[in-house]
Amino acid sequence: MKPSTAEQIALLLGGLDLVPAADLEGAWRDAGHHASAEELGQALVRRELLTGYQLERLLRGEPRGYFYGRAKILYQIGAGSFARVFRAVHRDSGGILAVKVLRSRFANDPDKRRGFQHEGEMGRLLRHPNIVAIDDVGQEDDASYITMEFVEGQTLRELVKLRGAIDLPRALELILQMLNGLDYAHRRGVTHRDLKASNVIVSSTGEAKLVDFGLAGVDDSGGGTLGRIEQPRTIDYATLEKLAGMRDDSVRSDIYFLGTIAYLTLCGTSPLTETRDRNERANPSRFTNVQPLATRAPDLPRDVVDLVTRMMHRDPLERWQTAAEVKRALEAIIARRAGSAEVAMATNAAATTAASKGCVMLVESDEKAQQTLRQFFTKLGYRVLLTENPQRALNRFSTVPPPADALVLCSHTLGRAAVEAFNTLSADQIYAAVPALLLVGARQDDVAAAARPDARRHVVRLPMPGEELGRKLREIMPQTG
Repeated sequence: MKPSTAEQIALLLGGLDLVPAADLEGAWRDAGHHASAEELGQALVRRELLTGYQLERLLRGEPRGYFYGRAKILYQIGAGSFARVFRAVHRDSGGILAVKVLRSRFANDPDKRRGFQHEGEMGRLLRHPNIVAIDDVGQEDDASYITMEFVEGQTLRELVKLRGAIDLPRALELILQMLNGLDYAHRRGVTHRDLKASNVIVSSTGEAKLVDFGLAGVDDSGGGTLGRIEQPRTIDYATLEKLAGMRDDSVRSDIYFLGTIAYLTLCGTSPLTETRDRNERANPSRFTNVQPLATRAPDLPRDVVDLVTRMMHRDPLERWQTAAEVKRALEAIIARRAGSAEVAMATNAAATTAASKGCVMLVESDEKAQQTLRQFFTKLGYRVLLTENPQRALNRFSTVPPPADALVLCSHTLGRAAVEAFNTLSADQIYAAVPALLLVGARQDDVAAAARPDARRHVVRLPMPGEELGRKLREIMPQTG
């Protein structure tokens, strides 16, 4: 039942153990004892005792979905046809986690639940810096979930779509990191079976991490603890193996598809026609009509082209036979190509891939707007910090060094609180060097009129084309390099 009064919200919160009683009383004083359910909820959001996502569920009267194991859900960060992914915090340690939850429509589908559990159990076998770590697999109120390492960053597919081909030293390091993770998994007897650029995350510190071992297999001889589990391959893997006359050739198929990721990273274009149509994906011509990497990227060094071409050889007997072989060959290429100073640069250059433009702190209380803006700024190459409280943001920017390079305040839901914080930046000398944008809606003329912009602080009227908003941010950001 939807709560209609503040008392009903408080009762629901008490049953859920979402907010300590003392903090709830403080928020109630802020909202006033005659506050509505929504007004009390907004007071809790301003105090950062609730997130916008949690409040939306509470106002709908949702009794579940706030906790999975020891993880407290903060907000949704991704969704697919099979599962949703949330940002969460560990109730004991306070550490940030990602929680993947099977969609409710599959709750009574034993095959889907078994496959989802298999993904989690498979991931728990693997602990490597270049594989997203899985910590817990379980069920909460009939919902299956996987708790995993939270990685701030973007998929390699998103990164290449945004920036095009990655420059050679960074690309080679990213490919080497992926090979490190895959070699580790293969040595544990685990094959991925669904390698693609969207299953590689590049963190804000430049680390490539393999994710989503949902279709993975374990060999009896590989040292895994699950034994042999029959799992489906993707259409892409099945088509490749049928073309080569091989069945269940998972190790060498993983090498082939990691080769397609390397190809994309180096030239900015996928070697395989990208489609969701099952018939097109099952067409062998996708693999027989691949344009040579040397044609797509004629300036690439011959040894790099040869390495990737061999990874993608249609004949598995002519392909590299193990990830370890490819890794050794790539390490030799990096060593040959770099002088002693350049070796160190090639090793560390990927660290700036996803973070070279700096960091933005976003102040927004609406969960959907948070997702939209966070994805927008991340795709522009910025690391994004989130808070729902303008005063908390000011407190953080009063420290040295500051937590971010710029502050973005959203007035759509925060209203006067956002403009007051924005004006404080100009009025208080402690914030003199803090660049900021105040995002104002089309109907918020009063908010725009109350704002006091200056050379470092700009008011941005929405809607605005994404390119223009990106330019506005670049104008106020400190110049680096």
